[in-house]
Amino acid sequence: MPLSTDAGPQSGPGTGNREILRLAVPAFGALVAEPLFLLTDSVIVGRLPDPALGALGVASAALSAIVGLCVFLAYGTTAAVARQIGAGDPRRAMRQGIDGMWLAAAVGVAVIAVCWPLAPGIVDLFGASERLAELATTYLRISLLGTPALLLVLAGTGVLRGLQDTVTPLAVSVTSFLLNGVLNAWFVLGLGWGIAGSAWGTVIAQALGAAVYLVMVVRGARRHGTSLRPDLPGIRAAGTAGLALVIRTACLQIVLLTATALATRMGDAQISAHTIATRIWTFLAFALDAIAIAGQAITGRTLGAGNTAATRSATRRMVVWGVACGVVFGLAVLALRPMLPGVFDAPAAVSERLEAVLWLVALFQPVAGVVFVLDGVLIGAGDQRYLAWAGLITTIAYLPFAVIAGSLVALWAAFGVWMLARMITLSLRAYGTAWLVTGA
Repeated sequence: MPLSTDAGPQSGPGTGNREILRLAVPAFGALVAEPLFLLTDSVIVGRLPDPALGALGVASAALSAIVGLCVFLAYGTTAAVARQIGAGDPRRAMRQGIDGMWLAAAVGVAVIAVCWPLAPGIVDLFGASERLAELATTYLRISLLGTPALLLVLAGTGVLRGLQDTVTPLAVSVTSFLLNGVLNAWFVLGLGWGIAGSAWGTVIAQALGAAVYLVMVVRGARRHGTSLRPDLPGIRAAGTAGLALVIRTACLQIVLLTATALATRMGDAQISAHTIATRIWTFLAFALDAIAIAGQAITGRTLGAGNTAATRSATRRMVVWGVACGVVFGLAVLALRPMLPGVFDAPAAVSERLEAVLWLVALFQPVAGVVFVLDGVLIGAGDQRYLAWAGLITTIAYLPFAVIAGSLVALWAAFGVWMLARMITLSLRAYGTAWLVTGA
């Protein structure tokens, strides 16, 4: 769907399987590109001497936590823009999108200013060995330079998704992924820059992706006569609306960071296996999240148009899709389980622990299918306050199980408890009607 849509609230596309797939399939490709960045980095860095792979895992976990708090720039913008499209006001939709872009740039600069001098301390929180901490700090500091570009990519993606366009983000993501792979291989293996080369390759790829989104959004704004100047009240409103999503995401990051820190303290083999397992889980999570992206766009649009029946119908269909995909992904992990350690050139100690954990990665895929879909639907509905409270509750449920975990398998079992808690809280909310708020 083109950026310059003028569809009114009653003239947009439907909410059946075809519409879900129209949005979800391109979103799948775009979302998978992000964990593929990390998978590619892991494969290339895995060729370096130990503990380079573990350092990549620690630095990536820290960076993901920092950037993950800003995911509201994509999710909140998608919901806000889609609701205005459903209400038949594309000019207002573009205004909210531009506010999100300005907010992304400001937050990106602030992240560099705050986190650059704190990088060694951030890495130390994971309890890494001296050499691992040194490499992780190098990767983290270089990666922080790409934060403004990465956040602009998030906001720009949110604008286009809200406009019911998931094809353009797919094209940008695939191009960025290919460029990232080429640059990483060249810098790390060709030029011998080590783990620093991996970070620089990703930063450059992110910067070029951000430039493409800026061009697309500027063209759309001019087409609809929307000013490109920063609107301080609008930027403040975008930041305020995203606060609840920040809390929800902070809870998620606490879970992921806790798991990484505990795995690091178990030993170098454990953190290496955990890093690979996390990469695989993230890859599958982003694939399932493609349906959630469709949920954000469809829910925002149908509620903006005042059509709660269509919202309910689309939600039921997407949950079925989520469970079915989760079953398929789980079976795929089990089938590939003996071969996956070899892909990462993992030594025997790492391979043994990884193969044990992959049983749990496979088992919880259908649960993840429900969780990600309902999460996306409620974000699209603007139900961020409930998501924040649910995030706090489920994190509290997770932490005791994680702290007492005596092995990597037990740690991943605690992660499964967290996923089950999320499924229960989200399902209870979706069954009710409080989230079905209509209008612009």
